[in-house]
Amino acid sequence: MLAIIGLVVVIASVLGGFTIAGGNIPSLFHISEIVTILGTALGTVLVSTPMPVLKGMIGKLVGVLKGAGIKAAVYLDTLKMLYELFQIARKDGLVAIEAHIEGPDKSAVFKKYPEVLHHHHAVEFLCDNLRLVLVGSVPPHDLDSLMDAEIEAHHHAEEAMSGALQKVADALPGIGIVAAVLGIIVTMAAISGPVEQIGEHVGAALTGTMLGVFFAYGVFGPLATAIEHANRNESSYYLVLKAAVVAFAKGFAPIVAVEFARRAVPGESRPTFQAMETACKSIKTK
Repeated sequence: MLAIIGLVVVIASVLGGFTIAGGNIPSLFHISEIVTILGTALGTVLVSTPMPVLKGMIGKLVGVLKGAGIKAAVYLDTLKMLYELFQIARKDGLVAIEAHIEGPDKSAVFKKYPEVLHHHHAVEFLCDNLRLVLVGSVPPHDLDSLMDAEIEAHHHAEEAMSGALQKVADALPGIGIVAAVLGIIVTMAAISGPVEQIGEHVGAALTGTMLGVFFAYGVFGPLATAIEHANRNESSYYLVLKAAVVAFAKGFAPIVAVEFARRAVPGESRPTFQAMETACKSIKTK
């Protein structure tokens, strides 16, 4: 939602300033320039971006515009869920959590935390690594390295999505120049026509340059940066899950393993120890 507000402010500022200066807003919208710029930008994305990255980029853009992300409440719910899983394993043995991690969508524990379950890739990451703890064939230090490698691979995949959009933003000023040159060519072809017609063609050509720069620095560039922030936020969430699983694999008590996870939560979203302890105690007897 914040991204949408920001884009509205950018557009309103540009159009408002242009209007205050005496400009006529319809004169900024020449369909030929818009088709050239956005069509060329779309073509460059299709040429340079693999389909999985393209699909992921679209999903990330939708998430950014919706304001999706890992909120503080999700972190607290995650800590509660981890504590509950670890308590079950401690009381009834590791085999007791097998059904939960094999089918999280059907698990009574996971279903209590729909906001956590919504992040299905992170849930899959958690369940995959809890399976290794359940099997017991991977020492904790190796599990630590294995999870780091998986997080790194995930991070690189996420970077490709923001990188693809950033490359489009970097190319848009050049694409705007192409549109402007095409407009000048049209102008030269009509040079013997009425002055008003020549002025309109020149204005359209200048609009091409303006739109290229505007889309680059006012729309696509900021959206690429927003995706980068969303990726870092998601990576932090994975590190929280990793801290909990590794601590649990080392044999720490559930509350201590969850405390390891709490320490990995980013500062602006990290609950206090008292808040975490109170939340965990509220499900202790369940």
